[in-house]
Amino acid sequence: MSPHVLVFDSGIGGTSILQHLESKLPHAQFSYVMDNALLPYGLQSEAVIKSRLAALVTRIKELDLQVDLIVIACNTASTAALNATRQLTNIPIVGVVPAIKPGVLLSSSKHIALLATPATSSNAYTYGLIEEFAQNCKVDSHHSTVLVSLAEAAYWQQELDNNVVFAELQTLNIDQSVDVIVLGCTHFPILKAALASFYGSNVKLVDSGEAIARRVLSILAHPNNTQGSSEERIKKPLQFYATAPDKVRSDDRVILQLNLSY
Repeated sequence: MSPHVLVFDSGIGGTSILQHLESKLPHAQFSYVMDNALLPYGLQSEAVIKSRLAALVTRIKELDLQVDLIVIACNTASTAALNATRQLTNIPIVGVVPAIKPGVLLSSSKHIALLATPATSSNAYTYGLIEEFAQNCKVDSHHSTVLVSLAEAAYWQQELDNNVVFAELQTLNIDQSVDVIVLGCTHFPILKAALASFYGSNVKLVDSGEAIARRVLSILAHPNNTQGSSEERIKKPLQFYATAPDKVRSDDRVILQLNLSY
């Protein structure tokens, strides 16, 4: 039977998680939902994000999408609304949160940076991760919504001016003693080549994609975590949904409208 995994983000950043999922689960069916009407989530309030995820759960049921697992492939949404959303459905939900613990373990200088969106950087959940896993390590928090916009453009337009990325990174002014940068936004791995070029080989870039894929694989391995019969669950092509499909220019993807407003 082909399990159905729904990946959710405010924009296209969650495709960096989707790549890992498709590699680990080649026989799974995937849907990708982006709430690009409110992109970026890093500028939205916690109440708004909780409301949108509640609407997502409602739409999944209304449309009978037979989803076996939801991945909230957005650090901001996960840190703001993961626990609240889990209370609304019996579908297993996997969230993506900043990889503070792996970042600390990889650091030799014991000085790392978190690069995220404003909402993730200032979130109480993120502070909790730093308190729990970085007691003997200095963590500098930096945020950027410009990098989110650049990642969106790089994905849809298939082009990226590294000089524009470098200008934003210079503005962020990450300390030179930092040897690990935690990419706390799923958009940022899309820019990984440019980031690596700017910071050089002495700085490790850490994201959650591989760990999330392993977690999803583990959950779906449990026989009680799939729905529907084998006839109903033949694998279908990847389907994209958007709350504002008119804002996306794509020549090779059919993008369906999905309303997340109450």
